[in-house]
Amino acid sequence: MEFDNKELEEKKYEEAYSEPKLFDKIKKFAKKAGIKVIYLALLLFYTLQQKETPRKAKSVIIGALGYFIFPMDLIPDFIPVAGFTDDLTALAGALVMVAMHVNEDTKRKARERLHVWFGDYDHSELDTIDEKMKKDEIIEE
Repeated sequence: MEFDNKELEEKKYEEAYSEPKLFDKIKKFAKKAGIKVIYLALLLFYTLQQKETPRKAKSVIIGALGYFIFPMDLIPDFIPVAGFTDDLTALAGALVMVAMHVNEDTKRKARERLHVWFGDYDHSELDTIDEKMKKDEIIEE
């Protein structure tokens, strides 16, 4: 069975995904990545955990989270400011594709986890993401 380049890339990111790797990456880079990137990752993670999320949506989520975890990004994470731009784009793109499966419980869990990691934070940025998710307009700086 032959794979084209896109399929090979997707397979690489799927293989990079695991729950422990995701949380290790988030713990290591949460402050540097910013609350917006982490919120998107958590929304995807908790949507992945739902039994009712369809297999195709789960594949999209695993690919995006695998890309987020994978150490060799298009733009390396250690580059100030720009380092997480590609991660934000990948996570937001996946979220647009699976937004119909993100429910209020998923959002609540993501926000609770953010509170554990970031303490008190400005909710307005996350409220904006939630509103844009309803309109399929998530990516916007």
